Amino acid sequence: MEIEVKDISKKYGNLQVLRNFNIKLEEKRISAILGPSGCGKTTLLNIISGLEKYDSGSIIGIENKKFSYIFQEDRLLPWSSVEENIHFVLKKDYKDQEIINITDKYLKIVGLEEYRHYYPNQLSGGMKQRVAIARAFAYPSDILLMDEPFKGLDMELKKNLIEAFISLWKKDKRTVIFVTHDMDEAMRLADYIFILGGKPLAIKEKVVTNAKK
Repeated sequence: MEIEVKDISKKYGNLQVLRNFNIKLEEKRISAILGPSGCGKTTLLNIISGLEKYDSGSIIGIENKKFSYIFQEDRLLPWSSVEENIHFVLKKDYKDQEIINITDKYLKIVGLEEYRHYYPNQLSGGMKQRVAIARAFAYPSDILLMDEPFKGLDMELKKNLIEAFISLWKKDKRTVIFVTHDMDEAMRLADYIFILGGKPLAIKEKVVTNAKK
């Protein structure tokens, strides 16, 4: 079932970020939300996830759905090792041996199996983001949200992380909503790109890509 954001409005004081905003996002596809910084993309993502309340409207297709979220910052638990950070999101859904197996699987995919006992302060920025990506995919979510997770990384590292992400997505093809201001990222990752802008936020164009996944 697709996700339908229907007539959503959101206001901060006198700033109208969203007014009767509508968008439909296909299930088991990667949809990119593309637009300039500060236009309201993160607000939209947070509303879909339930992290922010909206003033009016409705969201259809997220009932009883589990979300995982990759933020701009890694948000790892600093007192926990790499593997413990992944274990943390699995405890409610899996038994001990399953947790170990799932963690091993995703650390191998992102190339960090040798760093399982390291702590976040021992990792580079790119490595921490790979842990965050592995953790988000390891969690048994129906919908994965990403808010510019590659922002500020050098080109080579960004390329490697995108390839790691695509490798992960191919294995379960869950619904992904991906916020970015980078057209190259959107073209590489997304099936559909929604180009947004303005205040209040509006869809300027929808692009169907030929991304190879």
